Amino acid sequence: MITGGTFDKEYNELNGNLQFKNTLMPELLRLGRCRLDIHIETLMLVDSLEMTTEHRKLIADSCKSCDESKIVITHGTDTICETARYLADSALGAKCIVLTGAMIPIRFGSSDGLFNLGASLAYVQTLPAGVYIAMNGRFFDWNNVRKNKETGFFETLDKI
Repeated sequence: MITGGTFDKEYNELNGNLQFKNTLMPELLRLGRCRLDIHIETLMLVDSLEMTTEHRKLIADSCKSCDESKIVITHGTDTICETARYLADSALGAKCIVLTGAMIPIRFGSSDGLFNLGASLAYVQTLPAGVYIAMNGRFFDWNNVRKNKETGFFETLDKI
């Protein structure tokens, strides 16, 4: 599921802003030579700082209603932990949900996004049902993770 975030942002050469056009997911799966049977659903393209409870409800409802039991969600890193908490509190049943994002837009070439996507696809196939965040080559339980805004890395809460 696609929700936006830095993952899908592109640089607007006219005004210098980062903006959304379309999801880059099909291209990323092709570049990664992915051979999984994947259904891509774009729910929204928003910056996670602008994500509301209504957006999170849409994500949860989409997770509940889809047939798949293994779900990867691309999301902005600033509020990914809040969405993970919302999903964990939403009684989604026996589904494995992995949220991931990028610190640098994919279009910039030096992004961590493709790496995080690949890790997320591996984690969602092997982890038990639950809600997780995958960043920086690691997965985290939804209730034991934070984004360290000083280092730009995700870490477990017990490191605080």
